[in-house]
Amino acid sequence: MSYSVNEESLDNLSAYWTDSRQNLSWPSVFILPAWLKVWWQVFGEGNELFVRAVRRGENIIGIAPLRVKEETARFLGSTDVCDYQDFIIATGMESDFFSTLLDDLRQNGIRHLDLKHFRPDSTVLTGLVPLAERLGCEVTLTQEDISLELDLPSTWDAYLAILSAKHRHEVRRKLRRLAEAGEIDYRFVNDGPAVPDAMSTFFKMFVESRQDKADFLTERMESFFRRLAAAMSEIGLLRVGVLGLDGKAVAEIMCFDYNSCIYLYNSGYDPDYISLSAGLLSKVIAIQDSIAKGRKRFDFLKGAEMYKYHLGGREVPLYRCQINLK
Repeated sequence: MSYSVNEESLDNLSAYWTDSRQNLSWPSVFILPAWLKVWWQVFGEGNELFVRAVRRGENIIGIAPLRVKEETARFLGSTDVCDYQDFIIATGMESDFFSTLLDDLRQNGIRHLDLKHFRPDSTVLTGLVPLAERLGCEVTLTQEDISLELDLPSTWDAYLAILSAKHRHEVRRKLRRLAEAGEIDYRFVNDGPAVPDAMSTFFKMFVESRQDKADFLTERMESFFRRLAAAMSEIGLLRVGVLGLDGKAVAEIMCFDYNSCIYLYNSGYDPDYISLSAGLLSKVIAIQDSIAKGRKRFDFLKGAEMYKYHLGGREVPLYRCQINLK
């Protein structure tokens, strides 16, 4: 069976994502067309867009969302705002897709692949790496980071049972103290008109809660977050969780609801409420809400902050793969 390779625009990817006839797997929010388009608009300068679709006849068997600079192809994205990435491939077509893609990369003068970061269940690790090694390519695989995630049980009580006795007691105690301090309100902002104001409050809490977050939120990064919030709201995946106490917002989280998984992207809290653990409880209540809505996974994402372990998170290694195509 012969295959063809076509250059694609990011707008075309959006059409493929919504086309139910395409049997493609889009495994995480970080490779959705809306996300990639925003990243490219804000951070793409200095790179060549290299998005390829491999077809068998009229059917797409896979998409490579890449960018190229100096004969090296990388994922379309960056590790500071895309926790992990992957290729977009129809189930069972990984070998044919990668064989065709590697030929196309060579024909276009690309000599190296530098892919980061990706999970153990990614097609990079299960499909590309074994193929590249069989072809005699020089492959370097290293673990560079970790993510933490939680498989959600069906009930809140079952979740609490997962925690150690100490941390179960702490969650209950902190929730009780918050309830005693005033009237609790927890809501999600996800529709267009309300998003900009919610994000402005989020940014204020974000920079006030930790110095490293204040340093991270440059003007360009804020532009990315705002555009991302708007784009993900438009396709129905944005959730800005707002924890209120007596009518005042005291903590917010920015997360995404996709494929029965809640992605906890970032968070902030009002330092005046640190004694009530407002930041932590905004996440605890989000977990409670996720369970009530029947979600299957809560992804704390990259970073080894201790609260993630305390709330039941388990480590997922994140890898980098470098392949010499010469």
